[in-house]
Amino acid sequence: MTRAAALTFAAIFWTALPTLPQSQPESQYWLYVAAESEDQVSLLRYGPEGFEVRKTVGVGIRPTAIEGPHGLQVAPDGEHWYVSLAHGNPFGSVHKFQTGTDAWEGAVEVGMFPATIDVAASTDLLYVANFDLHGDMKPGTISVVETGSMVEVARVEVGVMPHGSRLNDAGDRHYAVMMMSDELVEMNAWGFAVSRRLKLGADPASHQGHDMPGMPMAVAKPTWVEPAPDGRHLYVALNGVNEILEVDIGSWTVSRIFASAAGPYNIGLSPDGRWLVVSYRADGSTGVWDLREGVELVRIRNSRSLTHGVAMSPDSRYAFVSVEGVGAEPGAVDVIDLEAGERVASVEVGKQASGIAFWKMEE
Repeated sequence: MTRAAALTFAAIFWTALPTLPQSQPESQYWLYVAAESEDQVSLLRYGPEGFEVRKTVGVGIRPTAIEGPHGLQVAPDGEHWYVSLAHGNPFGSVHKFQTGTDAWEGAVEVGMFPATIDVAASTDLLYVANFDLHGDMKPGTISVVETGSMVEVARVEVGVMPHGSRLNDAGDRHYAVMMMSDELVEMNAWGFAVSRRLKLGADPASHQGHDMPGMPMAVAKPTWVEPAPDGRHLYVALNGVNEILEVDIGSWTVSRIFASAAGPYNIGLSPDGRWLVVSYRADGSTGVWDLREGVELVRIRNSRSLTHGVAMSPDSRYAFVSVEGVGAEPGAVDVIDLEAGERVASVEVGKQASGIAFWKMEE
């Protein structure tokens, strides 16, 4: 399929979902969100009583500096959560906390500006993308951490400004996108080596790129990759050209291209494979897509103007979206009812709300 044909096939149809009567959920949904300009992680609960902050945990270790908690993930067994502190001297770090008590259990120094985190259920190895914002552009790395001892066991060079660190369900393949070298990279998660690369976006001549000393031409500027529940596809946000790509893992080719709103940033996929949820950072909104048809069903205005992360509930009913805020404005987390296609709740958190991760669901 040509690029032009794919874009035509995936054109947005402005068909809104029907409005359903709002009701409070019967279950309790628990999640964590980081506040990058507060050095805080908040524990949130959404349930019959509403949406509330249950606890706020300080995560910085330097009392006179903001260290920038950015990436956040809950271990697959639900026993621990991990947060990356982006600012260090010179390197960043990843910290381990126990869920429930939120007690600190250890930390490890990794690369420069560690961002997105994922943890493999099969090995308990943690993978963090070292985004590296310092100095001239140069290849960044993925740090691999053994979570029992919190020891870095490998640091793999991948590309310029890696982000969107994500594992497949088996935990044997790791995926990340390179924001400033326009690549999707697959890594053997057990052998700690790059296995495949895919160049993303159109010919640079067809778009306005950035060509600065020490910085490669970046056009597509991918910011996120998310493996699909079917195990056969990946979905990639191209922040620079306002597109979502569907990548066939087997053939390692782009199978569909979806034109999106401005600044697609993070992606969430519902466990049932029905919904694709995209945060539009530049647009201050969140898109809900029918994944099978490749059609955006509704675009929802967020409670703040800089939309960031997406966490999906395990029952495929809700998307929880972190929204940064501007300047001294508090951040927030919005709840989107995917069946109703509406924002049904919001709660304020610390400034520059960023990484967000689902913990548990209770009946």
